[in-house]
Amino acid sequence: MKTLKIKYIIIALIIAVGISSCNEDFLTVEPKGTALEQNYYRNETEAYSALIATYDIIGKNSSGFENMITMMNAGSDDHNAGGGSATDGAGIHAFNNYTINSTTVPSSFWDNNFQGIFRANVLLSKLPKIPMDDTKKLRFAAECKALRAFYNFELVRMFKNIPLLTSTVSPNDIASVIQSNPTVVYAQIEKDLIEAITDLPINVSASENNDERGRLNKGAAQALLGKVYLYEGKNNLAAVQLAEVNGTPGGTSVYGYKLIPVFKNLWTIGSKFNTESIIEINHTNKSNATYGNWGGSAAEGNLVNQMIGPRGYTKLSPTAPDFASGWSFNPVTQSLYDVMKTDPRFDATIADLKALKQQGKINYAPGDQDTGYFLKKFMPLNSDISSEGGEAVLNYRQNTYAIRLADTYLMEAEALGGTGTRAQALLNAVRTRVGLSPITVSIDNIMAERRLELAGEGHRWFDLVRTGRAATILATKGFIAGKNEIWPIALKELTNTSIVQNPGYN
Repeated sequence: MKTLKIKYIIIALIIAVGISSCNEDFLTVEPKGTALEQNYYRNETEAYSALIATYDIIGKNSSGFENMITMMNAGSDDHNAGGGSATDGAGIHAFNNYTINSTTVPSSFWDNNFQGIFRANVLLSKLPKIPMDDTKKLRFAAECKALRAFYNFELVRMFKNIPLLTSTVSPNDIASVIQSNPTVVYAQIEKDLIEAITDLPINVSASENNDERGRLNKGAAQALLGKVYLYEGKNNLAAVQLAEVNGTPGGTSVYGYKLIPVFKNLWTIGSKFNTESIIEINHTNKSNATYGNWGGSAAEGNLVNQMIGPRGYTKLSPTAPDFASGWSFNPVTQSLYDVMKTDPRFDATIADLKALKQQGKINYAPGDQDTGYFLKKFMPLNSDISSEGGEAVLNYRQNTYAIRLADTYLMEAEALGGTGTRAQALLNAVRTRVGLSPITVSIDNIMAERRLELAGEGHRWFDLVRTGRAATILATKGFIAGKNEIWPIALKELTNTSIVQNPGYN
């Protein structure tokens, strides 16, 4: 019997933590025999491993071939799908040209997020009876609720019509689960985040023996709540949450958030968990990922690095960049190049290999939809090729951001209606950081700034859809209004279940 592909293996639930997305000193659980769900979670150690397993799914932002960053970039006007050919990645190409349907949509975007929800629900159901410190128990529960909210938010903004699961479901009942009204899903997301904020710590620190950066804090949950409110059109509520996260524009907030002085340093390997990071995805070169597990939670490397690198890159001049070769996905469009070419963020955002090739400094093998422009924020470097175990190209360690401070500055300015002294100050702070003069705040100018500041980070498509601009801007790519604002549900999720396909898709 087909299920929601949450794969509820309750009878033999081994918490496959293996490698934690929130700690480079990853946690490995060595099960002896089979850890049955009914007798697991016996103590704090087992509860912690279950929590880490719940965090694992957040790595989908930049782990695996089907990751959020490269997929969402492909659907926008800023990037092509690319790759080796038009058949290299059926899902990413189908989203790029809006031929996506129930057989080409990558099912993992549904599966993985529901797996995260399932893990959160299981741990939440077990926590009350686990013998452990009450304060830690509250924190674990808060993290589960915030993560469940994160995964539900990803699902509802991609698919809109999804089941709302707030408790564990038996395998016998899974086929009868139906989709919920999106407003009900959003209400649960809000509830989870509001409750989580109460019990999450203000800061998550790293000590000499215990680096837990990457675990969620109050600021992260508030930032996500503000973003959720913005997507719902609850702008006043969004502004309140985001104002506390942001603090004084250009200053340091109550959570210690502050724009880092040099924009390009956001993308250096050593810039993990800087003051601008709010929700950060931790990657490691120590997971020993291979082609046998590169799409699963055991693979903790950043695959965006490998995917967006140019094929067959060869350095012909000592002054040329020392890029490593990749698979040439997400080539930058001429449209983005043109709007960024005079922007101070250009050199940190776009690698102009067309110009370097014409100058005889480099060579590369053009991939599909090649423009000669590549996404430099995540460009793989020879200096970062892993010397650890596994396939080197699957084990890059650059972290990525799901939410960072410049993003929340611009979201708050938008929530304020793109007008007023504070909205102006927020926009100015983002521009001042890169040496740009102030411009009059407006919704159009905020959206233009988001495109430049957040280019290539996977936000553009969602911004176009939620503001109603997608139908016009993406029309040349095949976007159909009233259909392509949401994705089709994979065919296997519809077979022998009560799930109904989204409108406009077969």
